[in-house]
Amino acid sequence: MMDASTDQLRTLAAVIDYGTFERAAEALHITPSAVSQRMKGLEQQAGRVLVLRTKPIAPTAAGQILLRLARQVALLESEALDELGAEGGHGRSSIPLVVNADSLATWVLPALASLDEVSFEITLEDQDHTLDRLRDGTAMAAITSDPEPVQGCVVSRLGSMRYRPTASPLFVERWLPNGYGSAGFDDDALASAPMLVFDRKDALQDRYLASRGAVAHPPRHFVPASTEFVRAAELGLGWGMLPALQTDPLIADGRLVVLDEGGAVDVPLYWQQWSLESSTLAVVAATLMDAATRELR
Repeated sequence: MMDASTDQLRTLAAVIDYGTFERAAEALHITPSAVSQRMKGLEQQAGRVLVLRTKPIAPTAAGQILLRLARQVALLESEALDELGAEGGHGRSSIPLVVNADSLATWVLPALASLDEVSFEITLEDQDHTLDRLRDGTAMAAITSDPEPVQGCVVSRLGSMRYRPTASPLFVERWLPNGYGSAGFDDDALASAPMLVFDRKDALQDRYLASRGAVAHPPRHFVPASTEFVRAAELGLGWGMLPALQTDPLIADGRLVVLDEGGAVDVPLYWQQWSLESSTLAVVAATLMDAATRELR
């Protein structure tokens, strides 16, 4: 039976968060030797290696399990101290979240800004790839497109973000001589007109091409930032599947146009969080659910 101390679990989390024993020691205000001793003791109790001594240090599969435990203990300890008004209670719990860039750039940040008593460590990840962060203990909660809960998590539907093939009038003039819509944004244009892609995990544009039955392989510009992605489209760099939440005002102003009104893709989003009786997580979840009800489809 394991008898891991809170100090050992806190040290494991720090080692993963800061990437080296030395930086973890600085954060914990102890010596690197003490960090090493705590990790050695925890690994002896677990009977297996918990971290890979790479740069940065990474958790093993067993380490991921104990990292989740460490996060849970830290959160519950913080909430208990605050309720007791005990010394060491600081009034703020820290919640690591993983969020897709488009949600962060549109509806998530205004919602989180209303929570004065919570600190957030936000990691950006494509909505199709966020669950790895829950599995490895990096995040306690995630906005994801996957409705299947990770083991030890609960899931709730948030709504859908609508994406449309969008470009600037300058792009249309340069690359679509027959205009846009079904007549102009045709197979020839799909094959030659430059396309915007967020990163190599972003499959939205290819999903749209597949829906058109296109076998095109157009030139691609990779722009891995949500605001700059829209700006690239506005400047005429390429066309892309852009969120309606970001582009409706630009379309109303004539700075962007929808190339194919029938080509919209609705991406469902879900909230997944650890199955943990935490008042802080409950408040964060309720706040984001409320915002999603107002902003998403």
